[in-house]
Amino acid sequence: MPASATHPTQPSKHYENFPVASLLMPARLRPAVNVIYAFARSADDIADEGDASPEERLRQLAIYEAELDSIEKNSSSESQLFKALAGVIHQYDLPLQCFRDLLSAFKQDVVTTRYADFPGLLDYCARSANPVGTLMLHLYGEASTDNLRDSDAICSALQIINFWQDVAVDWQKQRIYLPQDDLSRFGIGEQQIANGVLNEDWRNLMRFQIARARTMMLSGSGLAKRLPGRLGWELRLVVQGGLRILEKIEAVQYDVFHQRPKLGKTDWIRLAWRAYQM
Repeated sequence: MPASATHPTQPSKHYENFPVASLLMPARLRPAVNVIYAFARSADDIADEGDASPEERLRQLAIYEAELDSIEKNSSSESQLFKALAGVIHQYDLPLQCFRDLLSAFKQDVVTTRYADFPGLLDYCARSANPVGTLMLHLYGEASTDNLRDSDAICSALQIINFWQDVAVDWQKQRIYLPQDDLSRFGIGEQQIANGVLNEDWRNLMRFQIARARTMMLSGSGLAKRLPGRLGWELRLVVQGGLRILEKIEAVQYDVFHQRPKLGKTDWIRLAWRAYQM
């Protein structure tokens, strides 16, 4: 799963969707990944951290969009981050749309706190998570159509698993990622989430959501077996880590209100064995 890294902006906390500079990553790619990570983390912080108004957050993200426009036009920037990012994009011929999509998702975080249905949530994931996998495949020279399809499934599944893991955390930010139509279908109101009420309706809802995330993750897992060398092993651990979080949510009877399921030291031994079995 993601690991911390050193990068130009020293962001305030970890950008959870980004597999940064793990021991399995070739040293030659780490500088490029660190720069991309710095862009994603700092933009995410603009959308999420501090006490800025929504208008100020959107204004700052618009500056990032303008910097991407400058990169597209081969114009120079005064920002060290965007100078470095331009170099990485040109060196590896990375799709600029991935960075635009990430900014689109961060802007959505500023103004959107509810999702009507699962397709709407997936549309968000397609911009908040999937670009990360796409950029990694381009860096490794493995961006085939089949690989990109499976990467999208894995990245969206990881994002969704993070949402189910962080229901209580997101509520503190007044956000609910559980689709509104599913909440209605299972008889769950927002006050139940606010109060952390664990009952059979909640368990049924979470069983449904976890099965959905697991199916999505497994649908893309073949990518981990197709990719060569270190990248394949990295992705095997990512896939197994996501599946393990789902197991841990199930193990606590879906009580994500009072404990945040997370991976511990013993889990990594299990993950390594499961990755080997893949």
